Amino acid sequence: MSRVGKRILTIPENVTISREGNVVTVKGPKGELSTEINENITLNTQDNKLTLVCKDDKYKNFYGTANANIKNMIVGVTQGYEKKLEIVGVGYRFAVQGSKITVNAGYSHPVVVEVPSGLTAEAPSNTELTIKGIDKCLVGEFAANIRKIRQPEPYKGKGIRYVDEYIRRKEGKKAA
Repeated sequence: MSRVGKRILTIPENVTISREGNVVTVKGPKGELSTEINENITLNTQDNKLTLVCKDDKYKNFYGTANANIKNMIVGVTQGYEKKLEIVGVGYRFAVQGSKITVNAGYSHPVVVEVPSGLTAEAPSNTELTIKGIDKCLVGEFAANIRKIRQPEPYKGKGIRYVDEYIRRKEGKKAA
């Protein structure tokens, strides 16, 4: 069996977990999230502890995934998730107006991106962007889509990158 699936999850005081059919719903102070899990996985709750039990070994590959998804939902509705991006390059900048992000990344035109519902975007400076939300998958996917606008290149390091990301630099051609 999965070691991740056997992990015991602690349920905070202000979080409720319910299951209707195959859908598990987690409600907390920041919002509500739901996911679908396999019907052969049961949830046992006692004394603010949640354990998952897999009925059959055929479904053990869903067991750890279900546990990890429920843990991510618990963290999301209590603390939330955030990704920080930075843009490097002369004239490159972010601008947030309401639910739209305008990215100037060296193209002949600015790229305008709509922020999905459930997420918020803030620009503390014109070279930094912070994306916040309760759904870990949605935050990560949106940050990756912003990064795809201009990925960092290895020679000068220009482009959009995560704040803690390391870009391996290459040496350019040498003059003969």
